[in-house]
Amino acid sequence: MFHKEGYKIILISTIVAGLSIILIDNLISINWLNKLLSIVILILYIIILQFFRNPKRKTDINDNTIIAPVDGKVVVIEEVFEKEYFKDKRLQVSIFMSPLNVHVTRYPLSGIVKFSKYHPGKFLVAWHPKASEENERTTIVIENNTFGEVLYRQIAGALAKRIVNYANVDMNVIQGADAGFIKFGSRVDVFLPLNTKIEVKLNDTVKGGEQIIASL
Repeated sequence: MFHKEGYKIILISTIVAGLSIILIDNLISINWLNKLLSIVILILYIIILQFFRNPKRKTDINDNTIIAPVDGKVVVIEEVFEKEYFKDKRLQVSIFMSPLNVHVTRYPLSGIVKFSKYHPGKFLVAWHPKASEENERTTIVIENNTFGEVLYRQIAGALAKRIVNYANVDMNVIQGADAGFIKFGSRVDVFLPLNTKIEVKLNDTVKGGEQIIASL
């Protein structure tokens, strides 16, 4: 199953890969080179397919938990000053996605979207300390009855060239539902109230839509 954001790229890639293999077969008579180039094209095609995969995830909806919005590795757990929306201290949990991870973004909690804003910016590597403030990004705030307001931020990386965000102000969203997509390498930061209990550790690998990263 593939994400809808990949349909156009997959279609184009299928046509290009097919035509390339036909051309190679007709124009290159050296057998080993012919096979090598065809294998390289197939590998690149498979990489594109796996990047846009959209596996089904079973979310146990719970207003007392925050789930991982994306697949990836926990690279930051710290108390920070969030300067864009809250303008006070929050607990930040950051998850880095490599190009091999599933890149679907899922809502980390249920509630009402209170804020949603796109910021153009740079394309620093996603783990760079200033990526959260200087890279292309979106900031989304969801409010629910248990946690109050929780902010998550989709951040483009060095390879990511498009962030897709489905969250609009006043939308009623459901924990684990499809919230968007980030194309080709990225990171998501989650900003939580200070009294939140963090359920993951640095360098943990988390599964978006299912794994609990915080609770009250």
